[in-house]
Amino acid sequence: MTNTEFEAAAREYRELQAGIRDLEGQAETLKQDMIRRMDEWQLEEMTAGEYTIRYSLYESARLDSTRLKAEQPGIYAAYMKRTVSTRFHVA
Repeated sequence: MTNTEFEAAAREYRELQAGIRDLEGQAETLKQDMIRRMDEWQLEEMTAGEYTIRYSLYESARLDSTRLKAEQPGIYAAYMKRTVSTRFHVA
């Protein structure tokens, strides 16, 4: 791949990423509108044609690693798992 081809690929990549962000914004707007209406109607679940839409609270439990590291650094270090990843960015 030549430098010119790389430049064209990078430009197309950036344009596609911008389009994705745009579509994600539109999807979020629709989602918030549906949530607002379900809240108004006091519904946690509804059927609209072929779709079932659910909006409900749920509870999850997660480890507070910041607190564990501060209060029990030895235990934190013993269970720390390091990973190596790659990162791709076009600026």
